[in-house]
Amino acid sequence: MSHTALLEEIRGRLREAADPDYARGAQRFFVEPVIAYGVPAATLREWERELRPELRALKPADRNRLCTDLLRGGHLEESLLVSYLYARFARECAECEFKLFERWIDRHVQNWSACDAICTRLIRACLQNVPELVAQLPPWTASKNIWKRRAAAVSLVHEARAGRHLGPILAIAGTLLDDPHEMVQKGTGWLLKETYPKHPTQTVAFLQEHHSRTPRLVLRYAAEKMTLSDKQKVMAR
Repeated sequence: MSHTALLEEIRGRLREAADPDYARGAQRFFVEPVIAYGVPAATLREWERELRPELRALKPADRNRLCTDLLRGGHLEESLLVSYLYARFARECAECEFKLFERWIDRHVQNWSACDAICTRLIRACLQNVPELVAQLPPWTASKNIWKRRAAAVSLVHEARAGRHLGPILAIAGTLLDDPHEMVQKGTGWLLKETYPKHPTQTVAFLQEHHSRTPRLVLRYAAEKMTLSDKQKVMAR
């Protein structure tokens, strides 16, 4: 099956399974308007398993075209399905794929769900396979695109859980503390929350050092996994 035929099959499934009531309910999780068919994530995961042989049969270039075309549509479910489909090729993700995912964020990501799906599944794979790619994330913090700024933080969430890249994590978080956008602040707080279990002393010290300019929202997220004592240290004004 060609990538265009597979694209039409996927969109045909989405149109057939669309539930307008479910789509309206999904909107409550977003501040910005989202376009949705109204198909649950569990259904998308089932489809990913069914479509896996067809996707594996595609040449890498056609696989990239298929996923790019899905993202270009702007639907919530299509962006999630892309992350599920491409995650099956995680071992192949390296610098070329990193640049592809960066272009997706630049051009096609319009909400936190699409941003986080690409970051926590696909960019995550690139960083695990080629750790040196972490050095390409700090410039994202200066982007005019709020989702790319959030991506600079969220892409490192799993690395933070593993205790890796503390220096780049704190450098990125330090730059993003001044960001005015709520979704960037939440992403920064999430990153620090996941950094804390492996590096509690350094995380607390960082937040204390930058306390005067850290938004309350970042502090609340960052403190979620802390001991009561550490939480009091970072939350106290």
